[in-house]
Amino acid sequence: MHKFAFIAFLLILSSCKAQNSSSIPYTSDEAQQIPAAQPTKRSIWSDDILFTKIRFNTTGPDTSAQVSRYIRRIFEDKKGILWMGTNDDGVCRYNGRGGYQYFTTKQGLAGDAVRGILQDKEGNLWFATNGGLSRYDGKTFTNFTMKDGLLSEDVWSILQDSKGIIWLGTMGGVFRFDGNRFTKFEIPVAKGNYRSRFNAGLVWSMLEDNKGNIWFATDGAGVRKFNGQDFTTYTTNDGLVNDNVLSLLQDHTGAIWFGTWGGGVSKFDGNSFTSYTTKDGLSSDNVWTLYEDKNNQLWMGTLGGGATKYDGTKFTHYIENKGRTKNHVQSIYQDSRGKIWFGFSGGLYLLDQNQLQNILKEGC
Repeated sequence: MHKFAFIAFLLILSSCKAQNSSSIPYTSDEAQQIPAAQPTKRSIWSDDILFTKIRFNTTGPDTSAQVSRYIRRIFEDKKGILWMGTNDDGVCRYNGRGGYQYFTTKQGLAGDAVRGILQDKEGNLWFATNGGLSRYDGKTFTNFTMKDGLLSEDVWSILQDSKGIIWLGTMGGVFRFDGNRFTKFEIPVAKGNYRSRFNAGLVWSMLEDNKGNIWFATDGAGVRKFNGQDFTTYTTNDGLVNDNVLSLLQDHTGAIWFGTWGGGVSKFDGNSFTSYTTKDGLSSDNVWTLYEDKNNQLWMGTLGGGATKYDGTKFTHYIENKGRTKNHVQSIYQDSRGKIWFGFSGGLYLLDQNQLQNILKEGC
């Protein structure tokens, strides 16, 4: 792995108002279709993949007008309000009518880096932060830290399963919340010579599939699947493209997708893996986030390669090319109106009716 890419990765990990926006139109004349390369050795290949690359002719303001430098998570609550978890500005609430409101540690949030957001059945919002877990009831924050049973307050992932149990992936391992305290959930120790960024006990992402299995994406030790009693491990030995898995997704067919650091993506159909890398048309082999839109198209947010859309036939790249971002995309979300939002390194972007808009906070 290139030293520069790894340094950039570490920097990004650590690192009330009216709306203004600059529309960025693109047309089909700017797209170039190129036959894809042959699949990687671990791929099971059936379809010819075409690669489509689109570069946006962007114009816009300097970074001081952006919602945040890094937007790690985007989430829409039951009232239709968007919440954006940032890397160092806390969480930003946007009501879609030009109103922004920021919540940081000064307002009671546990930490200013927000890496996960969910809403429970009671309507409470939960924020996974670098200072613990926060629950927001619409008025006040309740924070959960080491005094509540966590071994680390550096939280990287959060999941609420179908039984209502909240799971956390932290620097100190995985924890489950019973409504009062957190208890450690032991994941089998990895066997073999695996390379972790921080430690193999760190879980970057968690997923409950449609059969109730919980999947854990680990820092360098592959993936674990828990069926309620037993664990199944998947690594490169089984066909996974890379053992450092950053993101998980189950698509509309039931297949599980894995976004990795340095290996591209893998798709698991329950029996075997199919893998895609830059040789097959991806814009980057470092895939931070995965998202499936309402048209069953797969979106990938990458390090340095912008966002990539895969429709099952071809890849389309969405790249900001005027130097206003670093083309790191850490979050992708489609709201209830069908608009797709992107958290770029450098600001918030919206794709709507073939226009990419840079959403600003000027005038707040």
